[in-house]
Amino acid sequence: MTLSRLAAPALLCLAIAAALPGAARAQAPLTTHAERSGFLETGRYPEVIELCEAFATRYPDAVRCTDFGTTPQGRPMKALVVSQSGAFTPEQARERGLPVTLIQGGIHAGEIDGKDAGFLALRQLLEGEASPGVLQMQVFVFVPVFNVDGHERFKAWNRPNQRGPKEMGWRTTAQNLNLNRDYLKAEAPEMQAMLRLMEAWDPLVYVDLHATNGAQFEHDISIQVEPVNSGDPALREAGRALRDGTIAALSEAGSLPLPFYPSFVQHDNPASGFEDGVSPPRFSHGYMPYRNRFGMLVETHSWKEYPERVQTTRNTILAVLDLVAANGARWMGLAREADARAERLGGSPVELDYGATDACRRFDFRGYEYTRTPSEVSGGIMTRYDEATPEVWNVPLCDDIAPALVVDAPKAGYLVPAEQADRVAPKLDLHGVQYRRLEQPLQGARVQAFRAVAANLAARSMEGLQRIELEGDWEAETHDLVAGALYVPIAQARSRMAMALLEPEAPDSLAAWGWFNNAFERKEYMEAYVAEQVAREMLGDRRTKAEFERRLREDEEFASSAQARLDWFYRRHDAWDDRLDLYPVFRTDRAPR
Repeated sequence: MTLSRLAAPALLCLAIAAALPGAARAQAPLTTHAERSGFLETGRYPEVIELCEAFATRYPDAVRCTDFGTTPQGRPMKALVVSQSGAFTPEQARERGLPVTLIQGGIHAGEIDGKDAGFLALRQLLEGEASPGVLQMQVFVFVPVFNVDGHERFKAWNRPNQRGPKEMGWRTTAQNLNLNRDYLKAEAPEMQAMLRLMEAWDPLVYVDLHATNGAQFEHDISIQVEPVNSGDPALREAGRALRDGTIAALSEAGSLPLPFYPSFVQHDNPASGFEDGVSPPRFSHGYMPYRNRFGMLVETHSWKEYPERVQTTRNTILAVLDLVAANGARWMGLAREADARAERLGGSPVELDYGATDACRRFDFRGYEYTRTPSEVSGGIMTRYDEATPEVWNVPLCDDIAPALVVDAPKAGYLVPAEQADRVAPKLDLHGVQYRRLEQPLQGARVQAFRAVAANLAARSMEGLQRIELEGDWEAETHDLVAGALYVPIAQARSRMAMALLEPEAPDSLAAWGWFNNAFERKEYMEAYVAEQVAREMLGDRRTKAEFERRLREDEEFASSAQARLDWFYRRHDAWDDRLDLYPVFRTDRAPR
């Protein structure tokens, strides 16, 4: 693909831009640099700051410009609070019973369609050119750029698989963290600021605007929403209505939307088809069901020209706002009912991970003619697309989703020992999970403890952390806890969030992200000559001797390892560390006093 083909010709960009409502007044106030350039370029972050203030000045009865955080490089994180109802604070929104729609651009700052589309849609809403009345029925919180520092790592080719704009920001933050892998673990300062914004406003619908990577095809956008396959079962119908309503509006506007992310099952092989799924809560739309709210992931197709992507994203924003205006009051009622149901999950099975089943079907996908031939450059098979020749691919689609991990919720809640409390409590605070500190010690508390029978460390770090996969079971044990331990009740609206954080086998739990790896590291040892003496003493017990000899007969590898044989005795001796492989969070069937 040549540079001239990747960059849209100026006349084409200007022609498409002219079709956008309001583009004829490109030099009017509140336009973006993107509009004025015919959507060949996007502006730098100071423009966001200026436009935020300009909108608030131009429309004082409808817009407030706020800061909700500061990035590691010291830049303000801006949000526009927009409503024609007179509600400009979370308290006012709650008093009026108004749904809140939070839409963000630039979480991956190279995929910047959402920033320019959001400002365009906002101006048209306020000037009465689009969706009249929707701002009276909700509060629209618009974050033009989430990853602000990444936005200012600005140059051409930051997105080599994307057509336009001419220059753009970078995928990750200044700390090289991917914000759309950070929702549950919340390591990045930017994410912590976003979660505080979300906790304040409690958005009913949270929309995350992206552009894809991947192959070349005709479809121009994908819309994924949860709950649809996950979360509270009664919320799924409303989630489906949000997704399908947005897709219907986009189809009517001339788009070819998809309800799944168009990534091939086998990389770079269109014939392998597609597999749908549910993203875990490290992702934006996978996170929201744990709050009993709706998350939408919007992915424009990166190989469409930038003016077209901005237009399609603008259409998506307006479609979502229209749907919330029409259905928000009812959906808020469903969300409150889901909160109440979540308070009663104690002892019930709860789905914490999902996957596609083998029940796949064939469907028609709008692609292009392609070839797969050996490459003299890479030595592998290379796919080459002919965008001049549309072609319908009849390929597999695996979109039957089923639970992959189901865990019974504790009957009462979780106990976090005092030595872990100061690390865990801030995470619970960020996610609005309720807890209390125990003022008195618990002696001989009857709890369930999780002991890992397998603890498999990832070969490489991910997001600066070393992930771990744990296998084991909860078993009844007795433990002492000192004052200062945390009690996290399951009887709360965020019960699913508590389980996502504290169940050790959940895909994005604190344990899975390596927070407690020390618990699975051996710290003390017995010298071989000491273990030899201990073993000889223990063999004086007939039952121990018989068990050891049976192991020697049945396990050749064990029998041939001097270290394994000595360890066999060490593990049965009082010297063995009884906390090794003990997950440092307990479950309880009874709320402590």
